Amino acid sequence: MTTIDPSLRALSHPTRLRMLSLMWAAPLSAAELARELDISQALASHHLRQLVSVGLAELASTRSRRGGLERRFRTVHGTPLSDRSEGTGLLAEALVHNLRERAARRAEGGASVTSDAELWLKPDAWEDIRHRMADLLADLHEASRPPREPGTIRIAGTVMLFPLREQ
Repeated sequence: MTTIDPSLRALSHPTRLRMLSLMWAAPLSAAELARELDISQALASHHLRQLVSVGLAELASTRSRRGGLERRFRTVHGTPLSDRSEGTGLLAEALVHNLRERAARRAEGGASVTSDAELWLKPDAWEDIRHRMADLLADLHEASRPPREPGTIRIAGTVMLFPLREQ
């Protein structure tokens, strides 16, 4: 029996994937995440604890707020998922869930790029494309801004490229 990597298990829940995306550009508290995700603060705190426990999120800052202490968390940048094959099915299920939910909120008439492929490539072409795609995704994350920052638009992106085994 294969043991699933704890970070992949944590990512198997679509809400936690969304939380990591939201916290990429700027630290957020459980209350802020709850508002963005339309969930309870208790549920946001639960998911946040899961992400912190496996090293995918970390405490970024604390500040006094309304007589209490607000803790803000950020995504740990550079958390690699791409080269792990165990748990891919769990991650794919979470990605599919988020893709369905986001597709239902797609802006009418908004510019987009959509593709689906099962192709045969030469190994050197595959390596080149894989590296360029990783660079593009890093650029996308680097360009991200805090949620609802004036002058920004909300976008969705789901990418999963991998070699297939022979049948």
